[in-house]
Amino acid sequence: MKINPNIPTPYYLVDETLLIKNLEIIKTIKERSGCKVLLAQKAFSMFHFYPLMAKYLDGTTASGLYEARLGHEHFGKETHVYAPAFKDADFKEILKYADHIVFNSVTQLMRFKDEALKHGKTIGIRVNPEISTQTHSMYDPCAPTSRMGTRLIDLDEAILPFISGIHFHTLCQQNADALEVTLKEVEKKFGKYLHQLKWINFGGGHHLARADYDLDLLVKLVKHFKETYDLEVYLEPGEGIVLNTGFFVSEVLDIVKNDMDIAILDTSATCHMPDVIEMPFTPPVVGMKDKGHHYRLAGYTCLTGDNIGEYHFEKPLEIGSKIIFEDMALYTMVKNNTFNGIPLPAIYARNLAGEDILIKSFDYLDFKKKLS
Repeated sequence: MKINPNIPTPYYLVDETLLIKNLEIIKTIKERSGCKVLLAQKAFSMFHFYPLMAKYLDGTTASGLYEARLGHEHFGKETHVYAPAFKDADFKEILKYADHIVFNSVTQLMRFKDEALKHGKTIGIRVNPEISTQTHSMYDPCAPTSRMGTRLIDLDEAILPFISGIHFHTLCQQNADALEVTLKEVEKKFGKYLHQLKWINFGGGHHLARADYDLDLLVKLVKHFKETYDLEVYLEPGEGIVLNTGFFVSEVLDIVKNDMDIAILDTSATCHMPDVIEMPFTPPVVGMKDKGHHYRLAGYTCLTGDNIGEYHFEKPLEIGSKIIFEDMALYTMVKNNTFNGIPLPAIYARNLAGEDILIKSFDYLDFKKKLS
């Protein structure tokens, strides 16, 4: 991974060539299975690339008002919106942008259905199949006491005349085998309703662009639902579309010792890549080794736990050394913040000619305008 030494760090970089590689995989999935694929903007909202992505995808999904507007204005095509609950004022504005609206509960659906249908919207309900296929309880919508989706026991059949589809979202960074488990439970619990509907949304969490993803099984599962129930099938990956397309470039500011070598970077896990702490996970770094010179990479905020992870390098790090984090397109720009008054990183795109183009930079006013 070559970087331009003249670009000030830290900055995000999304590679168009790598993005197209992933989009071509999505194209193959669509052609083989007949499904529709939407971009989940909660993972990636770099609208600079929306015109490119719109050539491959069928639209966007949104979890709130501003995402809905962004997708409608910059992506076009279909705009789907789901939220655990809608505010009255937000819902009125969402009606300007959304084509499909998915409600989380029978109560919410009955409250807003008349307005949605009057405006010609397609509506559905999110169901909870109550089948867990992962160990990350924070990201498991089927965990006990989850607020996400309507269980079969709570599904009032009085809503059936008003809905045209159901939605579920149970996966997180998973393969098609986990989807297969979920779909068996969906059929077991909700299959009796599927013949009355027009579409089903398999949600997100599908790691579609991962090298070991079982595309054949995914195609088989989609075709089963299309052929058995005559349903339009949607997938709404976010991470699975931009997997391994982004980088984050930072620089070593200092190296301190406290039982080990700690490299303090001009970035922050809590500010610039919050999922490192929230997931948690240790992002890969260009040039890291299984053994060698051992460092903890840490941020330069006042948060004691602002640690990115421990790494080995072939050569010792120095003040000024560049650290390039991989797989940084997803859940970074959409989650970053200015805690401690730390500036937001610039955003660059590497075009097909290999040129790094500045898409957006930030300054003090971006920090100040968030405050009062």
